[in-house]
Amino acid sequence: MRILIVAAMLFLTATLSLAQDSTMANAHPKVKLTTTLGTITVQLNTEKAPISSENFLTYVREGFYNGTIFHRVIPGFMAQGGGFDVDFNQKTVHAPIKNEAGNGLSNKRGTLAMARTSDPDSATAQFFINYKDNGFLNHTSPTANGWGYAVFAEVIEGMDVVDAMAKEATGNHGMHQNVPKINIVIEKAQIVE
Repeated sequence: MRILIVAAMLFLTATLSLAQDSTMANAHPKVKLTTTLGTITVQLNTEKAPISSENFLTYVREGFYNGTIFHRVIPGFMAQGGGFDVDFNQKTVHAPIKNEAGNGLSNKRGTLAMARTSDPDSATAQFFINYKDNGFLNHTSPTANGWGYAVFAEVIEGMDVVDAMAKEATGNHGMHQNVPKINIVIEKAQIVE
């Protein structure tokens, strides 16, 4: 009996460890973003954007994105989120990551890229979804004007939800522009594969 219990415990431990490592082993894990407008499923590219992908997955695992809003939506350009709660309080983030914009992935319609300041290596939790092919955001050179924005994922389901965001009225909120007048909330972000 004791041997069976030990064997069962070892099996359970191995199974849990395997489940935790499955997203690391999968070069293209999927994350489901359940929003107030519907569900968006994105597929990450950990091969070409390992730093940005792991950064995003870390925030997802921590529940960081739950309750955050898309705070900047510009039709024909992009929808940005992942940094503010529903009261427009900026959330505390981890250290910035290295810019991977030179990874060969393009800012085309439906892709997710890391938002950043003028410092190329300043991205933390915020990301944006491209509404159209925004080639001018791609990496061209390691210069102030050429760094670009690192693409790390792509919408594989729910682009209609992303497009619906662009139909919402926007305005100003303090010094922020293009803020949806009705909160578009990421209710839950979870790894699904």
